[in-house]
Amino acid sequence: MNSQAAISEQRNFVVKSSSLKDVRSFSREVFEKVNIDQDLKDELVLAIAEAAQNIVKHAYQGEDTEDKMEIKISLDKGDLEIGFYDKGRPVDQNNVRHRKIDDVKPGGLGTFFIQQIMDAVVFKEGEKPWINHLVLTKKINY
Repeated sequence: MNSQAAISEQRNFVVKSSSLKDVRSFSREVFEKVNIDQDLKDELVLAIAEAAQNIVKHAYQGEDTEDKMEIKISLDKGDLEIGFYDKGRPVDQNNVRHRKIDDVKPGGLGTFFIQQIMDAVVFKEGEKPWINHLVLTKKINY
Protein backbone atom coordinates (compact mmCIF):
# COMPACT_ATOMS: atom_id res chain seq x y z
CA MET A 1 0.00 0.00 0.00
CA ASN A 2 1.20 3.50 -0.82
CA SER A 3 2.35 5.37 2.28
CA GLN A 4 0.13 8.29 1.27
CA ALA A 5 -2.97 6.15 0.80
CA ALA A 6 -6.03 6.92 2.87
CA ILE A 7 -7.04 4.27 5.35
CA SER A 8 -10.24 3.78 7.26
CA GLU A 9 -10.77 0.67 9.31
CA GLN A 10 -13.09 -0.14 12.16
CA ARG A 11 -13.66 -3.06 14.44
CA ASN A 12 -15.90 -3.91 17.37
CA PHE A 13 -14.57 -5.26 20.66
CA VAL A 14 -16.37 -6.66 23.68
CA VAL A 15 -16.06 -4.16 26.52
CA LYS A 16 -13.69 -6.15 28.74
CA SER A 17 -10.11 -5.73 29.89
CA SER A 18 -9.32 -9.02 28.14
CA SER A 19 -10.17 -7.34 24.80
CA LEU A 20 -7.37 -4.79 25.16
CA LYS A 21 -4.83 -7.18 23.64
CA ASP A 22 -7.05 -7.40 20.53
CA VAL A 23 -7.45 -3.61 20.50
CA ARG A 24 -3.65 -3.20 20.46
CA SER A 25 -3.26 -5.85 17.73
CA PHE A 26 -5.91 -4.19 15.54
CA SER A 27 -4.24 -0.80 16.01
CA ARG A 28 -0.81 -2.17 15.13
CA GLU A 29 -2.21 -3.88 12.01
CA VAL A 30 -3.71 -0.60 10.80
CA PHE A 31 -0.55 1.43 11.47
CA GLU A 32 1.64 -1.17 9.72
CA LYS A 33 -0.09 -0.10 6.49
CA VAL A 34 1.35 3.40 6.67
CA ASN A 35 4.92 4.56 6.54
CA ILE A 36 5.26 6.38 9.85
CA ASP A 37 7.94 6.27 12.52
CA GLN A 38 7.83 3.14 14.72
CA ASP A 39 8.00 5.22 17.91
CA LEU A 40 4.94 7.17 16.77
CA LYS A 41 3.12 3.92 15.95
CA ASP A 42 3.88 2.66 19.47
CA GLU A 43 2.63 5.92 21.02
CA LEU A 44 -0.59 5.80 18.98
CA VAL A 45 -1.23 2.18 20.02
CA LEU A 46 -0.68 3.25 23.65
CA ALA A 47 -3.17 6.12 23.31
CA ILE A 48 -5.77 3.81 21.75
CA ALA A 49 -5.28 1.13 24.43
CA GLU A 50 -5.52 3.72 27.22
CA ALA A 51 -8.75 5.17 25.78
CA ALA A 52 -10.24 1.67 25.41
CA GLN A 53 -9.21 0.84 28.99
CA ASN A 54 -10.94 4.01 30.18
CA ILE A 55 -14.15 2.88 28.48
CA VAL A 56 -13.96 -0.47 30.31
CA LYS A 57 -13.02 1.13 33.63
CA HIS A 58 -15.18 4.25 33.66
CA ALA A 59 -18.07 3.96 31.19
CA TYR A 60 -18.80 0.42 32.37
CA GLN A 61 -17.03 0.53 35.75
CA GLY A 62 -15.56 -2.90 35.00
CA GLU A 63 -18.99 -4.56 35.03
CA ASP A 64 -19.54 -7.76 33.11
CA THR A 65 -21.21 -6.93 29.80
CA GLU A 66 -21.56 -8.25 26.30
CA ASP A 67 -21.71 -4.68 24.97
CA LYS A 68 -19.29 -3.81 22.22
CA MET A 69 -17.20 -0.71 21.71
CA GLU A 70 -16.36 0.33 18.18
CA ILE A 71 -12.97 1.73 17.28
CA LYS A 72 -12.49 3.45 13.94
CA ILE A 73 -9.06 4.55 12.70
CA SER A 74 -8.94 6.89 9.70
CA LEU A 75 -5.95 8.56 8.09
CA ASP A 76 -6.31 10.84 5.10
CA LYS A 77 -3.77 13.39 3.85
CA GLY A 78 -1.93 13.31 7.17
CA ASP A 79 -5.05 13.78 9.30
CA LEU A 80 -5.40 10.89 11.74
CA GLU A 81 -8.74 10.45 13.47
CA ILE A 82 -9.46 7.70 15.96
CA GLY A 83 -13.07 7.32 17.02
CA PHE A 84 -14.34 5.34 20.00
CA TYR A 85 -18.02 4.55 20.36
CA ASP A 86 -19.65 2.88 23.34
CA LYS A 87 -23.00 2.46 25.10
CA GLY A 88 -21.71 2.89 28.66
CA ARG A 89 -22.50 5.62 31.17
CA PRO A 90 -22.42 9.08 29.58
CA VAL A 91 -19.07 10.82 30.02
CA ASP A 92 -19.03 13.88 32.28
CA GLN A 93 -16.13 15.83 30.77
CA ASN A 94 -15.64 17.69 34.06
CA ASN A 95 -14.58 14.41 35.66
CA VAL A 96 -12.01 13.50 32.99
CA ARG A 97 -8.60 14.38 34.36
CA HIS A 98 -5.43 12.57 35.27
CA ARG A 99 -3.93 12.42 38.72
CA LYS A 100 -1.02 14.66 39.64
CA ILE A 101 2.17 13.50 37.92
CA ASP A 102 4.20 13.71 41.13
CA ASP A 103 1.71 11.44 42.94
CA VAL A 104 3.71 8.27 42.33
CA LYS A 105 1.43 5.23 42.19
CA PRO A 106 0.14 2.88 39.53
CA GLY A 107 -2.69 3.93 37.24
CA GLY A 108 -4.50 7.19 36.66
CA LEU A 109 -2.26 8.58 33.92
CA GLY A 110 -4.06 7.27 30.83
CA THR A 111 -5.64 10.61 30.00
CA PHE A 112 -2.27 12.33 30.55
CA PHE A 113 -0.59 10.01 28.03
CA ILE A 114 -3.44 10.41 25.54
CA GLN A 115 -3.24 14.21 25.79
CA GLN A 116 0.55 14.14 25.38
CA ILE A 117 0.41 11.89 22.30
CA MET A 118 -2.59 13.32 20.47
CA ASP A 119 -3.21 16.86 19.17
CA ALA A 120 -6.86 16.92 20.28
CA VAL A 121 -9.16 14.88 22.50
CA VAL A 122 -12.85 15.63 22.00
CA PHE A 123 -15.95 14.07 23.54
CA LYS A 124 -19.01 14.22 21.32
CA GLU A 125 -22.50 13.01 21.94
CA GLY A 126 -22.79 9.57 20.39
CA GLU A 127 -25.07 9.08 17.43
CA LYS A 128 -27.63 6.35 18.02
CA PRO A 129 -27.18 3.60 19.08
CA TRP A 130 -24.02 4.93 20.74
CA ILE A 131 -23.98 6.99 23.94
CA ASN A 132 -20.34 8.12 23.99
CA HIS A 133 -18.16 9.17 21.08
CA LEU A 134 -14.54 10.02 21.82
CA VAL A 135 -12.44 11.46 18.99
CA LEU A 136 -8.64 11.56 19.10
CA THR A 137 -6.90 13.48 16.31
CA LYS A 138 -3.30 14.01 15.27
CA LYS A 139 -1.56 15.54 12.29
CA ILE A 140 0.85 12.94 10.87
CA ASN A 141 3.77 13.97 8.70
CA TYR A 142 4.85 11.03 6.54
